[in-house]
Amino acid sequence: MLSKRISAGWRSQLSALEGDFDRILVVRLDNIGDLVMLGPALRALRAAYPRAEITLMASPAGSQVAPLLPWIDGVIVWRAVWQDVSADLPLDPAREISLAMQLRQRQFEVAFIFTSFTQSPYPPAYACYLAGIPIRVGHSKEFGGGVLSHCAEPPLDSGHQVDRNLSLLKAVGVPVPGGHLELSLPEQVQQSADQILESVGIDLESPFILLAPGASCATRRYDPERFASVAQMLVSTTDLPLVVVGSPRETGIVESVAAGARQPRPDRVKSLVGMTSVPDLAAIIRRSSLVIANNSASLHFADAFMRPMVILYSGTEYESQWKPRRASARLLRRPTHCSPCYNFNCPYAMECLDIAPEEVVTAALEMLAREFSTVRADLKSAHKEQEEKIGAR
Repeated sequence: MLSKRISAGWRSQLSALEGDFDRILVVRLDNIGDLVMLGPALRALRAAYPRAEITLMASPAGSQVAPLLPWIDGVIVWRAVWQDVSADLPLDPAREISLAMQLRQRQFEVAFIFTSFTQSPYPPAYACYLAGIPIRVGHSKEFGGGVLSHCAEPPLDSGHQVDRNLSLLKAVGVPVPGGHLELSLPEQVQQSADQILESVGIDLESPFILLAPGASCATRRYDPERFASVAQMLVSTTDLPLVVVGSPRETGIVESVAAGARQPRPDRVKSLVGMTSVPDLAAIIRRSSLVIANNSASLHFADAFMRPMVILYSGTEYESQWKPRRASARLLRRPTHCSPCYNFNCPYAMECLDIAPEEVVTAALEMLAREFSTVRADLKSAHKEQEEKIGAR
């Protein structure tokens, strides 16, 4: 009987936050795209607490987005043991205690702990508890005693990550004015990105197509050989240059895609692999005319800057969880029995991304024809040619 009463009533302590705060901690220890999608929640917090010092606690990867988030005042970069997917952090209790001490020295008054539906808020909340942060807000389906001072009922797992973040604020009475993605590009970042583009011969006044064939895990990546075929067809059917981007660890993927496209027109394919910071990448996507990418950070950058896109969206997640919010987009994937799998490796030969390059190119040409009337006639002709090829298969 006691366990039933606890399970039914343990969220009864949840109440709206009252008063103002001087020092707010926001915790989101995840990848680049997750930090982009945290933007609407940060914007809402800044509007609700305009005089507060808002500090973001982020992973080494996610912290790279910080220069584009104008609503925060500082960043704590931390590689958290509870987010260590590879489990290669050594046993080091002193390191974890040092985190609590670091947070304690900052004298935060409230911590908002944002998580995905697969993550627990309790490890970071316990660190905040040890740091003496009196208000600790997070989502959880599980009972955690007093580790969270305000434990909110999470929304459905299939909901969009942006809406999940905002629902946490709504649960404690923080007004939420809007859920659109937004990033702020400092002038020096855009200048740096423009210099990179000009250094490889891209005219800043002319349209170009951006290809981002990488992703954080293999199960989100469209086959690089097929991506190369897409690039090759685009070079053959449009007059637009292609810019291929990727991090240094994606060099092999990016170069294989670029090499395939260079065969018909080597002058029209530009590889920027390893040449861009995360803010640079965002600024280059902002300049692009069309983005072709996997379910990755490039999707969310394109959405924030309202760039049209074609996304190879694997079955690892529901589309409803990460899809673009406002930008014009085509999401391509095949229905499979195993979706969503949330796996890092696929035992089924990536059937969810068994998509012919011709189909990707057709979607790209449709998007371009819709966006750019000056090239509409040529693109329509190329689009018809691609449709005929698909019909003959």
